[in-house]
Amino acid sequence: MARTLLLVVLFIALFLELALSGGSFFAPAFTLAQFGVKYGPDTKFLAYIVAWLLLFVSLIALVAVGQVWQRRPSYATWCYLLGLWWIGIGVGIYYVFGKPDNLLLDSVKGFLIVILTWRCQATRMMTRRY
Repeated sequence: MARTLLLVVLFIALFLELALSGGSFFAPAFTLAQFGVKYGPDTKFLAYIVAWLLLFVSLIALVAVGQVWQRRPSYATWCYLLGLWWIGIGVGIYYVFGKPDNLLLDSVKGFLIVILTWRCQATRMMTRRY
């Protein structure tokens, strides 16, 4: 059950990251507005960097989904990395900018991934050898 829930949370997280990444590449003004930044010549580079960062996080989420799906022993490393990343992002944005929506979205997502990964390890989820 924990593995199924972990896969569901990872798929949702992957979808959200890919949507944000695509938005950053194809609608940078809209994406930057979500972060409270006006799009202009000075922030064009920022939009580009944010798009690549979100694409990189999407790639890590895709690898984590693949590892959990195939029951690889290294799934926990990828899941803990993603979970702690999103917890840190959510808490950091809340602490610095006072945005509770990011705290809820990112930190809860990260917390769920960490807890579900821990539950999968606690129940000794069957893993495949390489």
